[in-house]
Amino acid sequence: MGLYAMTKASVIMMTKVIARELGGSSVRCNCICPGLTETRFSRVLLETPELHEHYVNKTPLGRHALPDEIVGLALYLASDASGYVTGAVIPCDGGFSI
Repeated sequence: MGLYAMTKASVIMMTKVIARELGGSSVRCNCICPGLTETRFSRVLLETPELHEHYVNKTPLGRHALPDEIVGLALYLASDASGYVTGAVIPCDGGFSI
């Protein structure tokens, strides 16, 4: 888990550096931090009752995400509506990170 956490932290810092260094060229860079989402990657967690229950019990919304719930945030960030958003690290985790 340590290596996984380290790579996530690296992506967050890379997002901020890109936003700062390329903002003058109108390049925006943001980071979506999804929580447990129903994907092939998360299948083991979703199919292991103890692990899934642990996550769900610590998430204020009391469930895992569906892929479509992450897509909406990505579409917003890709649209003109987010034209003044850059360097943002946005959790989309059902409140798990609070």
